[in-house]
Amino acid sequence: MSDPHDYGHLVGRKPTFHREETSRGSYRILLWVALLLAAVWILLQQQRGAVQPMFLPTYTPTRNANSYLVQARTYLDAGLIFATDPQQPDALKAYKLALEADPGNAQVWAEYARVLAYASSLLSTVENRRSRLEEARQAAEKAVELAPDDSTAHAIHAFVLDWYANPSIADENAQAVLGDAEQAAVRALQLDPENALALAFYAEILVDQQKWTQAEVYAKQAAAIEPNSIDVHRVYGYVLESLGYYNAAIQEYLAAAQIAPNMTFLYISIGQNYRTLRVYNRALEYFDKAAKINEGLNVNDPLPFIAIAKTYSQLGEFFIAARNAEKALSFDPTDANTYGQLGMIYVKSRNYEGALPVLKCVVNGCTAEENEVGAEIVQSLPLSSLTVAYYYLQYASVLAALNMCEQAIPVLDQVNQIYPSDPIIRGIIDENRTICQGFNLIPTPAGNP
Repeated sequence: MSDPHDYGHLVGRKPTFHREETSRGSYRILLWVALLLAAVWILLQQQRGAVQPMFLPTYTPTRNANSYLVQARTYLDAGLIFATDPQQPDALKAYKLALEADPGNAQVWAEYARVLAYASSLLSTVENRRSRLEEARQAAEKAVELAPDDSTAHAIHAFVLDWYANPSIADENAQAVLGDAEQAAVRALQLDPENALALAFYAEILVDQQKWTQAEVYAKQAAAIEPNSIDVHRVYGYVLESLGYYNAAIQEYLAAAQIAPNMTFLYISIGQNYRTLRVYNRALEYFDKAAKINEGLNVNDPLPFIAIAKTYSQLGEFFIAARNAEKALSFDPTDANTYGQLGMIYVKSRNYEGALPVLKCVVNGCTAEENEVGAEIVQSLPLSSLTVAYYYLQYASVLAALNMCEQAIPVLDQVNQIYPSDPIIRGIIDENRTICQGFNLIPTPAGNP
C-alpha cells in the first residue's frame, strides 16, 4: 500500500514533480540571507569595537595599578623602601609599576611622594638626599595637579616641601620652601580640617618654624583623630623632642615602630633621644637594632654605624668609635660626610695626624691616592651653616695645631668671608690666627739657618 505522505512519488490525479528539491532550495536561500545578515552585523560590531576579530592572539591579562599598589604597601610594611640590589623588589619599584599602569592616579602619586621622602632619610650624602627629595617634590606636585581638591594630596605635598626645606638641601631657598610647605598644609586643612595627616604635617612644619606651642596643639589633634598612624606618632615624637620631652618622644617613636617595625629611621630617632638623656646603653641598643634590620633586609645603610660612632665618641671610647665610622665608610667610601664624622672622632681623641688627611677630603676633596682611608675620589662638602663648625673650622684648627699655617689661613679667610659677623665663628678664627702668630714669633735657635 502506498504511503500518502511519500511526496517523492506520483500520487493522485495531478501529481507534482520534484517537490522535495523545491523545498530544499527555499531553505538554502533563507540560510544564505541569514548568514549574510549575520556577517554584516558582526562587521558593524567590529567597527564599533564591541566584538574582536577572529584569529587574534590569545588575550593575556595585565595587572592593574591597584595590585601594584597593594604590593608596594606590603614591601613598605616589611621595611623594603628601596633595595641596594637593583634586582631586588622594593616599595619604590612597585609604586613605579603602579604609575606605569595608571599614570593619572593621584593617590599613587601622593603615596609615592611620601615614600620617596622617607627613603631620603636612609641616604647619607647630601646630594643623594637632595636628588631623592627633588623626585618626591615632583611626585607630590603631580598628585596635587591631578587632584587639586584632595586634602591628603596637599598634606603630603606639605610634608615633602618641609623635608626639602632643610638648609643642607635647599640652601639659601630653605625659608622660601618652608613657606610653601606651610601654604600647602593650610590648604589641606581648608579642604578637610579633620585630616590627621594634614594636622600632623602642619605640626612638623610649625616645629621647623620654631612655633613649638602651636605645633603641640596640632600634633595632639592629629593623635586624637588617628591614633594608629605611623606619620602621626612620628611627628608627635618630633614635636615632643623639640620641646625637650625626650622620654615622651621615645614613647611616640616606639608607637610608630610598632606599626612599622622595620622602619630603621625610627630606631635612630629613639637612640638619639636616649643619647641626649645620656642613657648610652639603650641608645646603642636601638642603633644596633637598626643596623641588624638593615643587614637582614640587605640594605647598606651607613647611618646606624655613624650613630654608634658618635655615641662611643661621647663616651670617650674613640677606638671603637673610629671602627664604626670606618664600617660606615665601607658602605660608601665616597661619602664626604662620613669622612667628616671620622675626622671629628680623630680630633676628639687628639689624633691630629690621622684627622688631617680625612678632613682634607671633606674640605678640599681628595684623589684616590690622597685618600688614606677609603682609597676613593671624594668630592668636598660645600661651605654651609651645617659644615662650617664641624669640618671647615676643625680642619683649620688641626692645620694650625700642626703648624701648617700656610694652609690654615686660606681656610680661615674663606670662612670669615662668608660668616663675618658670627661671634662664635669669629672667636675660633681669631684663636687659630693667634696660634699661627705664636708659631711665627718663636725665635730661630742660634746656629740654625
